[in-house]
Amino acid sequence: MDIFTKCYSFKEAAAARESGLYPYFIPIEENRGTKVVMKGRELIMIGSNNYLGLSWDPRVQEASIKAIEKYGTSCSGSRFINGTLTLHEELENRLAKFIHRDAALCFTTGYQTNLGSISAIMGRREHILSDRYNHASIMDGIFLSIGLNNGSISFHRYHHNNPEHLEKALSELPSEESKLIVTDGVFSMEGDIVKLPELRKIADKYEARIYLDEAHSIGVIGATGRGSEEHYGIRGCADLIMGTFSKSFGSIGGFVAGDAVVIDYIKHFSRPLIFSASMPPATISAVMAAVKIIEKEPQHTHRLQAIAKKMISEYKSMGFNVGVAETAIIPLVIGDNEKTFMFWKALFENGVYTNPVVSPAVPPDRSLIRTSYMSIHTDEELDQVLDVAKREAIKLGII
Repeated sequence: MDIFTKCYSFKEAAAARESGLYPYFIPIEENRGTKVVMKGRELIMIGSNNYLGLSWDPRVQEASIKAIEKYGTSCSGSRFINGTLTLHEELENRLAKFIHRDAALCFTTGYQTNLGSISAIMGRREHILSDRYNHASIMDGIFLSIGLNNGSISFHRYHHNNPEHLEKALSELPSEESKLIVTDGVFSMEGDIVKLPELRKIADKYEARIYLDEAHSIGVIGATGRGSEEHYGIRGCADLIMGTFSKSFGSIGGFVAGDAVVIDYIKHFSRPLIFSASMPPATISAVMAAVKIIEKEPQHTHRLQAIAKKMISEYKSMGFNVGVAETAIIPLVIGDNEKTFMFWKALFENGVYTNPVVSPAVPPDRSLIRTSYMSIHTDEELDQVLDVAKREAIKLGII
């Protein structure tokens, strides 16, 4: 049989395009911050992870431009050989101080950060315990770990944000064997926050380590945007902290931070780091400028948190199911794939861009519209979004 047979048999996307309900790969013709132009029409963007709007900050843009003028557009090599600039190390030192850790290590993307850090840390006959709602990049990091260790790693999934179920799983494992708990800080679809202090107590009880993915937490929660630990007012809950630059930092890339010895180990054993070209100068400098802004101007995070509170309250009062959302990620749970696509199209046609998420990305009864907000959204834009959502959801019988 021809290996491409499955490609020619795949008809679902073509059928969705034909029906007018295909919501993916729509090109953005122009980006105007809180608004985008798609198919010749301007829409309010509530599907971006540019939480603090810093990709549009002139200071971030200027830093990126200056870096290109000094270093060019690419490092053209891996961090392991010719791809490390003084800029990389300067950023890593700033990030380590920013989140109160000994050392940090930057990767070219957030996806590679999880892929490379988890697979470097895990070894033969060790255990990894993952929240069921963890991001796909975490899962792929786990799968790579299993593959690199010839299937000898034991993989356990515990119920979403459920410390009791995690403890039950840990209690059944041999006490002498190594264990790593992996969790998102803010969950990318649900918008809820990990119960980190409870996880720390359990981890200490069973001598496990915690790997905390803060991709959607930094800049979003905490008094100064430093994420889950600051949200709870407890430093050192996590043994390794991972973050991405494509969200609050307005750039692209990722990092892992922790004890210097552990970070140095990852640096020498992470295949995605060693065999990928490093972050280019423009993106590094953009992140450094963003870090300075987040440190000095916490009002951006405060504005985002106020927006999240407003939108959650308003959606609930209308009758939407927003699940357990408590951050700027707010799902509108529909529960039916077709109706979700119909709602997405109605919003799109009325000037609001959102992200539809359907099974198998979520359970079949949990199809949803993922909305996410930026600190630069105006109250007028938010009110317009709420008006459109209410009107179209009533038409479709969603509320």
